[in-house]
Amino acid sequence: MEAVVTLKKGEGRTIKAGGMWVFDNEIASIMGEFENGDMVIVQDFDGYKMGKGFINTNSKITIRLMTRNSDEIIDEEFLAMRVRNAWEYRKKTVDISSCRIIFGEADFLPGLVVDKFSDVLVVQSLALGIDRLKHTILDSLVKVLKEDGIEIRGVYERSDAKVRMNEGLERTKGFIGDEFDTKVEIVENGVHYMVDVKDGQKTGFFLDQKYNRLALQKICKDAKVLDCFTHTGSFALNAGIAGASSVLGVDASQLAVDQATENAALNDLSDIVKFQCSDVFELLPELEKKKELFDVVILDPPAFTKSRNSIKNAIKGYREINLRAMKLIKDGGFLATCSCSHFMSYELFTKTINEAARNVHKRLRQVEFRTQAPDHPILWAADESYYLKFYIFQVCDEK
Repeated sequence: MEAVVTLKKGEGRTIKAGGMWVFDNEIASIMGEFENGDMVIVQDFDGYKMGKGFINTNSKITIRLMTRNSDEIIDEEFLAMRVRNAWEYRKKTVDISSCRIIFGEADFLPGLVVDKFSDVLVVQSLALGIDRLKHTILDSLVKVLKEDGIEIRGVYERSDAKVRMNEGLERTKGFIGDEFDTKVEIVENGVHYMVDVKDGQKTGFFLDQKYNRLALQKICKDAKVLDCFTHTGSFALNAGIAGASSVLGVDASQLAVDQATENAALNDLSDIVKFQCSDVFELLPELEKKKELFDVVILDPPAFTKSRNSIKNAIKGYREINLRAMKLIKDGGFLATCSCSHFMSYELFTKTINEAARNVHKRLRQVEFRTQAPDHPILWAADESYYLKFYIFQVCDEK
């Protein structure tokens, strides 16, 4: 028999709204024996059954729901159903040559991420309960993909994120099963990349910007382009393949710049797309002093805040880079700017960009607003699943 967790009166607002989490301060009592990582039944203060999930008293997110049906048995068949649903959804919504197949809570497999890069899977497990189930889930996924003629040649684990420590888990990375070459070539939007699943950031490549990169192509023909925080060059290469006259990609990581340079060569774009290792916050004022101007400037920074406590500093960072970027854009040129921080809300990000534009006397005409690609679905009521905000503006001088 599973232990039963009873919530305090008036608590459980997140799961009542459709979310997946129960926090430590919402729990009134736990009846029955359990070990951390076990499945438990969750009920409201009045005994109304709310679902079943795995528990970890080491974490502030004490319970992550797996199902709304408290009678459901979480077995191999149940997990296979979740995996199949996730894959069928991707087949209908995205290019599946490389995509995120499992996106944690938004695919009702909380704490688990699985990315597919061509014929390689990369898994990231961030919660104790799902960590126990990951091998069963991966076995099911390999079988489901094989049904569609996709043979997976290897699985690599990138469970090296700091948040695992909040669960009392060690950070770990390495092969699951046989070893293989961890440099994987993928094609996205017609651009070739070498993805380093072993040493690249997170799972090796940021799939969430796939269609935002594609949206940028149409404004880059014959353009002089500056791509800030380029990482392995994805936006820069999309600009290059779209016919930009010149592209400069900038990143503070020499490793990223080296990988981006290799990717430019892979696409025969070395003459057009160049990369340099620099701090963007230092480079933008230098370019302004030199009176450099660009047709398109792209800002794809890392998350400036990963908690509510540092939001004020994040606002300053976003305001500064957007302000500096607008000064470098020709009258009528374009700015692509984004935030990948969940805590930088749509409203706050929009307000910050607007303030930056007013400070430098620029007028913004919105071309489009976008979020993350559909393989990173936004589950309403699970706010943490909505994190990427992406704008394209035309930047006009005040006249």
